[in-house]
Amino acid sequence: MIPVGDTELETLVVPHVIAERIRREAKKAGMTLEEYLIELISQNLDPKDKVREYLEASRELLEQANEELKKGDIRQAAEKIWGATALAIKAHAYSRERRRLTDHRELWEYKNKVADELGDWVRSVFRHASALHTCFYEGWYTKRDVEDVLTDVRKLIEAISRVILKSNITT
Repeated sequence: MIPVGDTELETLVVPHVIAERIRREAKKAGMTLEEYLIELISQNLDPKDKVREYLEASRELLEQANEELKKGDIRQAAEKIWGATALAIKAHAYSRERRRLTDHRELWEYKNKVADELGDWVRSVFRHASALHTCFYEGWYTKRDVEDVLTDVRKLIEAISRVILKSNITT
């Protein structure tokens, strides 16, 4: 069991062949495993619920990244921070344009719209978070680098949450 707040979620065990298929499909789509599963699950949600799911999952990934850092697993922390960043950008795109971003290129392009609204600092945070995705495979970031990006991504998620809340889509 994995505790989540006051509730518990069951651990899902799937056959190895299915787990590998999900990993391959996520990689092919340019998404983290978490992003890919959230995309699959949220396909038919009401728009407000979809935006809420993106933001809640983004925050949860940041908390998981923090736990990974405490355990010393820099690569896992890095990947979770990237996933949190991608989901926050997706939340913004879906709340503003009902647009579903499906790959890295679309995320890179759309982050400029977020930067236009929130400020140029968004571009820098996004670039650093994207580098963490590479770090997951290469393992070259230091713990301090990852902690710095985590702090900046937390600010990004909260800023995006505030503008979405103001636009009347509750989080």
